[in-house]
Amino acid sequence: MCVQRIGIGQASTTIREALEFELSYSARRSSRYMTRYVAFLRAINVAGQKLIKMQELARIFAAAGCKNVGTYIQSGNVIFDSKSTNSAALSKKIERTLQQALGYEVTVILRTVAEVEALVRRNPFKKIKTDDEVMPFVVFLSHQPKPTPKLPLISIRESLELFEIKNGAAFIAARRKQNGWFGFPNAFVEKELGVVGTTRNWNTVNKIVHFAEALDEERK
Repeated sequence: MCVQRIGIGQASTTIREALEFELSYSARRSSRYMTRYVAFLRAINVAGQKLIKMQELARIFAAAGCKNVGTYIQSGNVIFDSKSTNSAALSKKIERTLQQALGYEVTVILRTVAEVEALVRRNPFKKIKTDDEVMPFVVFLSHQPKPTPKLPLISIRESLELFEIKNGAAFIAARRKQNGWFGFPNAFVEKELGVVGTTRNWNTVNKIVHFAEALDEERK
């Protein structure tokens, strides 16, 4: 009978590797029972108002019980996991934690990553010619407006066309104005629909999905 002898150092390494594997496996197994969300924060880091660093924002979300938190650019896009399946209650909890930490109110609009992925696959802008003269925007709404207004809604002053409302989001084509700038649709949409919302351009929405996919790869 041949007995392989293992030194103390080698045994320690083997035990450590086994523990690291178990912790990694447990984290992956736990994440399967969680929902992955995107939090869209309204009106932070805009024109010098409600300034917050993304590292601090991630810390606040963790304090609210969110797991595997990641942030994407300064406009306030946070990806995280949660055991909660009640997005309304979860958003209120996060809003309370933000107010306690920052001293001011921040509206948080939640969507699951799966919902945002489905939105990107559907691409509501596919029938609109988007070029240097047209910028597509999505306004994520706090709730679906009732009743849904007759569309399209037009802002002549801001050169905006709200052409679709679906699944708690409004879709807008912004055309370049005479001054060379694009109108920003948030105030227009909130006024017309009577619903709070937060705006992202279509390119950002696509990149958020790619960012979520990259986070998944890192956890494997």
